[in-house]
Amino acid sequence: MDIIAQGALVKMPAETGPQIRYQLKLDDHRIDLNRYLGKPVKLSYLGQTNCTHCGRKTSKSFAQGYCYPCFKKLPQCDLCIMSPEKCHYDQGTCRDPSWGEQFCFQSHYVYLANSSGVKVGITRGTQIPTRWIDQGAIQALPILRVDTRFQSGLVERIFATHVTDKTNWRAMLKGQVDRLDLYAERDRLLQLCQPALTELEDRFGLQAIQQLPQAEVVELNYPVLNFPAKVTSLSFDKSPVIEGILQGIKGQYLILDSGVINLRKFTAYQVEFSA
Repeated sequence: MDIIAQGALVKMPAETGPQIRYQLKLDDHRIDLNRYLGKPVKLSYLGQTNCTHCGRKTSKSFAQGYCYPCFKKLPQCDLCIMSPEKCHYDQGTCRDPSWGEQFCFQSHYVYLANSSGVKVGITRGTQIPTRWIDQGAIQALPILRVDTRFQSGLVERIFATHVTDKTNWRAMLKGQVDRLDLYAERDRLLQLCQPALTELEDRFGLQAIQQLPQAEVVELNYPVLNFPAKVTSLSFDKSPVIEGILQGIKGQYLILDSGVINLRKFTAYQVEFSA
């Protein structure tokens, strides 16, 4: 094999189209991964990980790419990022109020996605459809627009009493996902959740939570030659060299004939790519 590039691994950029096109990003190198479908590839961990924020060498990566000190102090690593309904900005304890005002005090969308069955999720408008691609969704539908990230978290909790907010990543990677009528799911869930949504409207105002009846389902098609019958997870922490025939790419996973690897999990790892 020839060495193509090496550098710090980050989340794979993806472009929509008839079939999603992925790039492997190592520092400033961008490699068109779709061209390697059906071919042998190798990723070698070079034994070094540097924090994506401060550059400090770290023996362990936290929150996908940060050293422990940055993980403990940066606002993008706070608990409320994973659980927006736990926002504590109004308590005066936000790690960086200016960052929170820019990131959290903007419109967010509540959506339904079909990655391993219907699920509810939230995202900023600028992350559509990237968020859905990262989850390996084959369908997605925005259903509500809200004023802030905190409000989106509250709405997500309401819907999560009736539908999951998690993806079964093994089912997603096996391709065992049937197309769903997301319009019907939207209408069913809005009816079930209306009393609780009305309470939020009374709390934040009628314009804070807006339904999106004109939104259309987005269909996503991934570059996969063969789905695995059995999902075997691969990890740089267990084996520094991961290689095999590239069978497909879905979500942030490479599907090899030797197993699957979630590249996003290893953000900031120094990696060499050969093919």
